[in-house]
Amino acid sequence: MTVTAQLVKKLRDRTGSGMLDCKKALEVTEGNIEEAITWLREKGITKAAKKYDRIAAEGLVGLITKGDKTVIFEINSETDFVTKNKQFLDLMATVGEALITHEPKTVEEALKIVVNSEPLETVIVHAIATIGEKITLRRFKTLHLKADQSMGVYLHSNNRIATVLIFNGKIDETIGKQLAMHVSAMRPQFISRDDISAYFLNSEKTILTAEAKNDPKNAGKPDNILAKMAEGRLNKQLAEISFLDQVFVVNPDQKIGDVIKTNNVTVVDMIRYEVGEGIEKAEIYFASEVMAQVRK
Repeated sequence: MTVTAQLVKKLRDRTGSGMLDCKKALEVTEGNIEEAITWLREKGITKAAKKYDRIAAEGLVGLITKGDKTVIFEINSETDFVTKNKQFLDLMATVGEALITHEPKTVEEALKIVVNSEPLETVIVHAIATIGEKITLRRFKTLHLKADQSMGVYLHSNNRIATVLIFNGKIDETIGKQLAMHVSAMRPQFISRDDISAYFLNSEKTILTAEAKNDPKNAGKPDNILAKMAEGRLNKQLAEISFLDQVFVVNPDQKIGDVIKTNNVTVVDMIRYEVGEGIEKAEIYFASEVMAQVRK
């Protein structure tokens, strides 16, 4: 019997399993939906699929470097306990190797990578069925070093925070790691003030000026004084979110910009991953939007 797309969709709708798993189940059972459902359950795939509606905000981040290539990636789970599981750690290694070898552009492309005769998506589904929690490949980025570039990398000991810095010019490996460690600890949002949009600057200045005017302590102060106060607060805020303006955690007597200048390099890319950042907020917002649509 020919397995049609409509039949695959019908099985997928009933089980929540992946398209490829549904197709394989139907091929094995010669198109019998009920037998296909049983086959999926026996393989643990239906059980795994049901876990996809849960929020997975725990997990680990990974860093892999081979030659001039580095991959930073995040895999999420539901609990921190699972991240100590050998199967989860093996999955991290498998995913990292697949990403750095095949260099996919998107998560969707990554899930189609064939690993040991199976798509990576199926490998993850099998891990879900075995481990018993929702597991997702959330994000990744592949970086290529040019001949005149160098890198600073830092992976925190709990494997929950990772940072990669790319420099034009050659930087000492130890200093590069210290700078990456600084980014992990201090969470700068921008490399420099030049990267901050005019819209953000104007918006923040407007807010800070209004706050200054509404502060009873500033009653009667002229507008030019209030504007200077707002400017001062803005500069302080920018110093906190701009990497080059921050005070170096390793040596508080130096600013990051001074360290960069001393080492004759410039920062061209800064990537910081922290496990779960923004996930719960995003998923709760998505769920509320879906419920709003359902009620209409």
